Amino acid sequence: MTSVPEIAFEDLTPGTVFDLGTTVIDRDEMVAFARRFDPQPFHLDEDAAQKSIFGGLAASGWFTSSLWMRAYVDGLLCRSTALGSPGGDEIYWPAPVFAGDELRCAMEILDARVSRKRPEMGVVTLRATMHRGDELVMRGRFTGMFGLRGE
Repeated sequence: MTSVPEIAFEDLTPGTVFDLGTTVIDRDEMVAFARRFDPQPFHLDEDAAQKSIFGGLAASGWFTSSLWMRAYVDGLLCRSTALGSPGGDEIYWPAPVFAGDELRCAMEILDARVSRKRPEMGVVTLRATMHRGDELVMRGRFTGMFGLRGE
């Protein structure tokens, strides 16, 4: 985090969309993640993946989500008054992701309010998205907590 954050709660107004850049799916990283955290055959074995509903070696949705999280940290959190997150209530992977795919990451502010219990903190509802071209490959909704800019 920078010494003087550029982005505070007051900058996170509903309707604002942040472009978090793109990421390209690296096959070795994708498989290493699956081997460690999601060792299903269609994430690890080319032959099994060819016979699966994906028709090829597909990334774990959790891997895809972790790449979005990295883009969120690099593109916004490290420049903000972020205070953490108590969680979310949606994660959705409507299309498989494959090695070599280039995915565009974005975050939209859905709602923002000052905390009733901690008035020095804002509570923000966020929508995370990743697209391959025009196709949605990941969507999530969660809560972020951010410090107010103050005086």
